[in-house]
Amino acid sequence: MEEELQYRMTPEMAELFDEDDAEDISDGGFDPEEEDRYEHFRTVADPGQTLIRIDKFLVDRMNNATRSRIQQAAEAGAIFVNSRPVKSNYRIKPGDVVTLELLRPRRELEIIPEDIPLDIVYEDDVLLVINKPAGLVVHPGHGNYTGTLVNALAYYLREDPEYDPMDPSLGLVHRIDKDTSGLLVVAKRAEAKSDLCKQFYYKTTHRSYRALVWGRFDYPIGTITGNIGRDLKDRLQMAVFPPDGDIGKPAVTHYQVLEELAYVSWIECRLETGRTHQIRAHMKHIGHTLFADERYGGDQILRGNNTANYRRFVQNCLAICPRQALHAKTLGFRHPVTGVEMQFDSDIPADLTTLLERWRTFIACISAGQDYI
Repeated sequence: MEEELQYRMTPEMAELFDEDDAEDISDGGFDPEEEDRYEHFRTVADPGQTLIRIDKFLVDRMNNATRSRIQQAAEAGAIFVNSRPVKSNYRIKPGDVVTLELLRPRRELEIIPEDIPLDIVYEDDVLLVINKPAGLVVHPGHGNYTGTLVNALAYYLREDPEYDPMDPSLGLVHRIDKDTSGLLVVAKRAEAKSDLCKQFYYKTTHRSYRALVWGRFDYPIGTITGNIGRDLKDRLQMAVFPPDGDIGKPAVTHYQVLEELAYVSWIECRLETGRTHQIRAHMKHIGHTLFADERYGGDQILRGNNTANYRRFVQNCLAICPRQALHAKTLGFRHPVTGVEMQFDSDIPADLTTLLERWRTFIACISAGQDYI
């Protein structure tokens, strides 16, 4: 008998397996740079399991699931075997641990208030803007049940009788990745969240990022256009596909070079669309992977020489900033109650500031013919 953890059908699973639901599960309704996933279903194949396709295997084990929707879930990278995303033609083997992991949390997940410091940039009766540090997971989920931004909000707003951290109509309007720092807006009232979500959907908000990327650009200003979808070889990455093709979703990133620092460039990115890992995937696509972005190979030396001194210098830089060098610097939106246009800015965090100074010192030393280690 196979060991099986059969979660009850959550609202998110019901949406996923409703044939009439047109929602793209690869987006999950959140921000482009977010990558956290939440487990909705788990089963372990019996030791005597025969080799069959995973879509056929799951259709017999998930209530209300259809084979076509399971295939769509696999195409979106939501079906995992032994913690690795698989395609629908994967053949189940004895002992395989199969999970369905979505970008949206299970709504019955308990949110435990935790006294975690928050950097609040702005707050009024219906919303607040937070400057999230790198390393802070946004929402509890598989592997991160505590110590998240949502846990911190539950504690901070514990005296607000109208704020329920379990209510999906309240709280985070968008998200950024764990290792990306920067600004987020949180709704304290349902009407505010509804209005803000519409602004994000219709692209009337204004957001800019700062990033340190490998290489120097031929032109200081540019636009990257190309569909973004799951990498066909590595399902944990996003890749760029032809804009007129059937793979992926349309994505547009505008960039401007702010400073050239020898073998890296400090840039501003403005998003016209919001896709998973949009900046990271688009920059890698044009040969300018984000510095220190391990998932996309940015933690390797992609520009420069092969001397021992230079290798040590880069390793020191990676130790200073052991995460993708990406910060959500500005955020603008129309206030959901007053209608006033609001614009927020945030300081570059210490790790990125120190990283930039190291590269500036590197250039100065090279120019003066001095040792930079």
